[in-house]
Amino acid sequence: MPESGHVDGLLAVLDLASSDARTTEDIFTGVSQAMPLGRVFGGQVLAQAVIAAERTVDEGRAAHSMHGYFLRPGDSTRGMTFSVDRIHDGRSFSTRRTQAFQEGVPIFSMIASFEVDATGLEHQDEMPAGIPGPDHLSDDSVLAGLHPMSKRHFDQSPVEVRHVEDPIYATVGGERTAHQSVWVRTRGEVPDDPRLHRAALAYMSDLTIQESVLRAHGASWATPGLKVASLDHAMWWHRPARVDEWLLYVQQSPSAQGGRGLATGRIFTREGLLVASVAQEIMVRMPDGG
Repeated sequence: MPESGHVDGLLAVLDLASSDARTTEDIFTGVSQAMPLGRVFGGQVLAQAVIAAERTVDEGRAAHSMHGYFLRPGDSTRGMTFSVDRIHDGRSFSTRRTQAFQEGVPIFSMIASFEVDATGLEHQDEMPAGIPGPDHLSDDSVLAGLHPMSKRHFDQSPVEVRHVEDPIYATVGGERTAHQSVWVRTRGEVPDDPRLHRAALAYMSDLTIQESVLRAHGASWATPGLKVASLDHAMWWHRPARVDEWLLYVQQSPSAQGGRGLATGRIFTREGLLVASVAQEIMVRMPDGG
């Protein structure tokens, strides 16, 4: 296990504070990680919204799905307020709506569902064969040729990322394909709290999923004039997993049209257990109008 690095920073932003300012909703407050361009990382607000919602359900009910919309860019220098509406509590399922606010304006809106532990039908997709393990790949944080600001961002990230294909931070090498795979884990141990691991997995799920859209068109993150913004995000937790152990994130883009690209992902343990599925649509503007 690598050194803890900035995992403590991730845990700090997930440690939301309760507020006495309550109407018909539960209110929590939180802070943001510092970001190079001052915009809140989408995966962070996803994870915080999941934590806020989970604080309002019985401990025996775990998040199994969420559907969220990014409404406005967030300012990472300002705090955030999360309001949770307890929409429904049934015998097996609970539903919560969480909204994240800055300066009284909503920046993110999510509905999540929680279920009691149950047994039933079970099957899963197989993990793709022939993918090299993380031990045979380099840590992306040591890549040369990045802008110093970008390099600092990766060095300070609480998550270690290892691309199976060449990363597209500066250039896109090889064939233009609408799929890629990455190995991810936190840079230190996360406490044995399943809620933290679910929230941290939501954080991870937003890190690289957009790249399957960009890779298909030969666009790197450094492409002059490129504009990318996440529009919505959906996630389904299938089985428990530890985020401080290597997870394989298999990503593909089935479609891009009208300035929007759809990306989907499946997250597996090293042993091949499918632990989560993800879908995200992004706005993408290419400098040549593509």
